[in-house]
Amino acid sequence: MTRVLVTGAGGPAGVAVIRSLLARDDVEVLAADMDGWASGLYLVEAENRRIVPAGRSETFVDELIAMCSSDSIDVLFSTVDVELPGLAARRDELQAVGTALAAPSLETLTVCLDKFQLAERCTPSVRVPETHLLDGEGVGADWTFPVIIKPRSGAGSRGVKLIADRVELEALGTDHRILIQENLPGEEFSVDVIAGLDGHVIAAVPRSRERVDSGVSIAGRTVRRAELSETAAAVARAIGLTGVANVQLRYSSTGEPALLEVNPRFPGAMPLTIAAGVDMPSLLLDLVLGRPVPDEVEFAEIANVRYLEDVFLDPADVLVSENAAHSEGPGEE
Repeated sequence: MTRVLVTGAGGPAGVAVIRSLLARDDVEVLAADMDGWASGLYLVEAENRRIVPAGRSETFVDELIAMCSSDSIDVLFSTVDVELPGLAARRDELQAVGTALAAPSLETLTVCLDKFQLAERCTPSVRVPETHLLDGEGVGADWTFPVIIKPRSGAGSRGVKLIADRVELEALGTDHRILIQENLPGEEFSVDVIAGLDGHVIAAVPRSRERVDSGVSIAGRTVRRAELSETAAAVARAIGLTGVANVQLRYSSTGEPALLEVNPRFPGAMPLTIAAGVDMPSLLLDLVLGRPVPDEVEFAEIANVRYLEDVFLDPADVLVSENAAHSEGPGEE
């Protein structure tokens, strides 16, 4: 029996990975989160629930390595952006305790988590919106307004703003942590990509984001558009992807898919891709374990909507953690 630990059990990506792996009869799943109220913790047996420090904590990686050792974890799946670089940097230490990390390389993570580096890396391979830092050269570039500004690092749509004209752009001053980017007018799609340990792209599944809540798609559909799959595959090769990533594309005014960003982890909308026929968590597990997987996996065009689902349990079964979700104070209905 393969023992797998999934972190980020409170997020939609973590829940998707846990449910995928629970469907296998050769896997025992352990779930971890920093918050005892994380819903995914309660999808696994009580003895397989773990509380971990916040991903930004100085002790996080040390404690994860120790946990993997004491729990005899064969494969570690992290579904949280901030956890990944620290874990990837110490991949050898995880391997030394018998745990394989199911995540892209540190180099790939570094490129993806810095949108300016990503744009520079992928420009020779695919259409990338014109991108500059928010500095004197960037502000003075020959822009067609409106333009987009966004943080160089960060997830979701946090910090993204449409800038109407040069006066508004110049009023921002300069900040090398911010990008200025060409505003693309076309439809946006997310493409879930899985690549083998040799970089071969096994599947690239485009999907629309028909409804989005807090940056996570809650309704959408998979679509067969060769240009989207091919562009995402080219991005994966350019960044040296091994494992799973989510490539976000938007059509340009000339009808060409262009790269917005890459999230080098499982997306929250992974259940749609799994239901379409590409079970990426299960495929990645086999890849990491050195088991054979198909060279190519096809997918179906399907749609999904998402609804709230409750898990009921004895209050005594809720794990205790030192995070805000447990603090007393005014609540929200």
